[in-house]
Amino acid sequence: MTVIVLTQCPVGLRGFLTRWLLEISPGVFIGGPSARIRAALWAEVKQYAGIGRALLAYNTDNEQGFAFETHDHKWHPVDLEGLTLIHRPSARTTRQPQPQPGWSKASKRRRFGGGR
Repeated sequence: MTVIVLTQCPVGLRGFLTRWLLEISPGVFIGGPSARIRAALWAEVKQYAGIGRALLAYNTDNEQGFAFETHDHKWHPVDLEGLTLIHRPSARTTRQPQPQPGWSKASKRRRFGGGR
């Protein structure tokens, strides 16, 4: 079983994947291609994704029973003693929105949780 999830990818790439996989929801493809076809599909997805993101999950013989790969995601797979886990960036690394010049002190407190 193979699952590919596309986000903000070109429509042509979605059309290409429908030759091999079934699109069960917008951007979610599922099917059972061979490992060689799966690798070829994933190479095409990475090449033509443009500014979009992609996720590939498939069955394999390991302790988890599946493996996955990501393309241009903020979350990345990390191998930890034979288990593949997702590494998410910490909340501190994301930028908080800054108030625009001319905002009142009350609106800054409501929107950003504190006054300046």
